[in-house]
Amino acid sequence: MDALNLARMQFAANITFHILFPTISIALGWLLMYFRIRWLKARRGPDAAQAQGWLDAYRFWTKVFALTFALGVVSGITMSFQFGTNWPGYMEKVGNIAGPLLGYEVLTAFFLEAGFLGVMLFGHGKVSERVHLMATFFVAFGTTVSAFWILALDSWMQTPAGYEVIDGIYHAKSWLAVIFNPSFPYRFVHMLLASTLTAAFLLVGLSAWQTLRSTAQRSAPRVMRVGLTLAAIAIPLQILAGDAHGLDTLEHQPAKIAAMEGLWNTERGAPLLLFALPDNATRSNRYAVEVPRGASLILTHDWDGELKGMNDFGDAHPPPLPLFFAFRIMVGMGMLMLAVSWVGWWMYRRARWQPERLPRPLLRAFAAMTFAGWIATVAGWYVTEIGRQPFIVYGLIRTAEVASTVPSPMIALTLALYLALYVALILAYLGVLKYMAEKPEEVLADDAADRAATPAGAITPARAGGIA
Repeated sequence: MDALNLARMQFAANITFHILFPTISIALGWLLMYFRIRWLKARRGPDAAQAQGWLDAYRFWTKVFALTFALGVVSGITMSFQFGTNWPGYMEKVGNIAGPLLGYEVLTAFFLEAGFLGVMLFGHGKVSERVHLMATFFVAFGTTVSAFWILALDSWMQTPAGYEVIDGIYHAKSWLAVIFNPSFPYRFVHMLLASTLTAAFLLVGLSAWQTLRSTAQRSAPRVMRVGLTLAAIAIPLQILAGDAHGLDTLEHQPAKIAAMEGLWNTERGAPLLLFALPDNATRSNRYAVEVPRGASLILTHDWDGELKGMNDFGDAHPPPLPLFFAFRIMVGMGMLMLAVSWVGWWMYRRARWQPERLPRPLLRAFAAMTFAGWIATVAGWYVTEIGRQPFIVYGLIRTAEVASTVPSPMIALTLALYLALYVALILAYLGVLKYMAEKPEEVLADDAADRAATPAGAITPARAGGIA
């Protein structure tokens, strides 16, 4: 392969691995905030067991958050280096726009997420409850604001606005237009809902796994209920957000839509392809299974709506084969999430919110869907990023124009090393989650031991009145 394709594969490997962890941590931070508030309210009531269940949920999932956050930070650093190693022309041309947005994200991550993470992880019992709750809020808020800046930059690369070009260099003419570009609101909402669904199914899946292995904590029933309820609410909202995002993409990136739908020629009443093998060589689809007029109805809300085909864009359209299947994987997983969350919530309600009363096949289905959000999110990111090709900034700068001149063997070597490391890390991550799910009492016992070992001079709730 040439250096350009290898560099693209390397960046794809990095973003595939990296996006797994922010997708969990963005929503999980707010879920920790919810668990914390429920515990603070419940401990004032007569049911001490219920209060302790919410505290156990907070303590257990805080450790999951910490593990996830750590891998997200580590994998994000390698992506930053690649801007200089594999795509030096990118920062030369748009560094005046990309640099500040990336800088704001880094400042957000360090000052809000990393700054308050230590208090959230190790401050319980050492600072007042109000301070600890505030730290949890700032960590959750920091993850969301970090996502805001990253998605602002990515959205600008998809639908550039508010810029001016001086001597071939892109400058911000209006930062409001740069940040709130035409696709940003849709992408930001879409990503937040994707994170919500990913975290919700993680809660449900690990709780189901604990129930199947007879290692469930007292918090498992309410954690599963929170996860199912959140998923059942979020997936219809995600479908609506996806529809709005599709209409915006049709307006600003019609070539991406044509590739997603496997449309070669412009036509009215375009069919919806359920399955096909787009062939770029013959400019046609093989083995097509289609629903007449379906694509026009979904994308234009009109049976006879006109959709442009890839032939109208010459060579300025993305490769249809990966885009076609990535989009269908994302949509298919979304439909499966809808079915599992709605049926699961209804059956769980009938079981009076007791996981052990659910049929074991349903619990196995929940466990199998633990990382369903990862599959949908990665497929969605492939649709987004592959769909921008052959441009790195849509319609303005081609990817080939900003690639480095690093020899292909060097990129291939680092790609192989990255892949080996990422496989090892993801297996370790899954192994630790499995251990935590099967031995939650050891996880919580370690946390209790840490609090019991607080030095005599440490700040305790009684001493923290001034801080609060």
